[in-house]
Amino acid sequence: MKPLPRFAALLGLLFLFTHSAILRADEGAAPIQTVANIAYKTGDKLTEYESQRCKLDLYLPSGGKNFATLVWFHGGALKGGAKDGGETPKIARALAADGIAVASVNYRLSPKATYPAYLEDSAAAVAWVRAHIAEHGGDAERVFISGHSAGGWLTLMLAMDARWLKPHGLTPDSFAGYIPLSGQTMTHYTVREERGITKETIVADEAAPVFYCRKDTPPMLVLAGDHDMAARSEENEYLVAVLKGAGNTRVTFRQIPDRTHGSIAGNIVKPGDPVRRAILDFIAAPSPAAGR
Repeated sequence: MKPLPRFAALLGLLFLFTHSAILRADEGAAPIQTVANIAYKTGDKLTEYESQRCKLDLYLPSGGKNFATLVWFHGGALKGGAKDGGETPKIARALAADGIAVASVNYRLSPKATYPAYLEDSAAAVAWVRAHIAEHGGDAERVFISGHSAGGWLTLMLAMDARWLKPHGLTPDSFAGYIPLSGQTMTHYTVREERGITKETIVADEAAPVFYCRKDTPPMLVLAGDHDMAARSEENEYLVAVLKGAGNTRVTFRQIPDRTHGSIAGNIVKPGDPVRRAILDFIAAPSPAAGR
């Protein structure tokens, strides 16, 4: 057998050195701490389904203190999805690696539960995070609310309609900011279906974020993809236009190029993703209201 040429041998040594260095870096990296299946609603009056679904997972940045926290509501048309399903755990870990804690939330789903059960659950979840995140090293004054698709609608409803947080002694302004991704701004089509209204019949009633347009909302960064589902990006842009027409200076709309309804959330896991960068910049701003 002929000996390897010198350059091939050098390449082999370089590979071994690099591979060894990567392994050492991985071994030395502090892991993200996870705390799974925390019940954010308790008590004897809960239904079995409520006890099963009303839980959240915490993803905590390693070695940090007084970090910001993002409460994340998964998508799934209010009919499916899970806090630990699909890309959600990867998204949570990516943001935790950037120094932001993530609380990934399950909530009751239609048709087993109907409006407003999933909103009541969402309010209870963010109230739990605000009350308890300091016990895990976070800053209770820097809790942000976000979610994708149905989770974006939940985010918007908590921001716009004060009814849901009031039973917990909170208001929409109790939270540092809201970041809905591709959420419906009209009455959610699943809510319409529950009422016997077709998806194609557009309604904007008390179950629609746009119904509550006003000047004094909390800070919001509203995101949608340029290749989002039909009318979704336009719906979000319309909400922000109406808010600005009311004199609101605390809301911004960004349409993300080359993103579909799925990839606007799914691509957050990629370093340098514009949605990930926008979320981090919004959270890191000295005052979320400034310039918005």
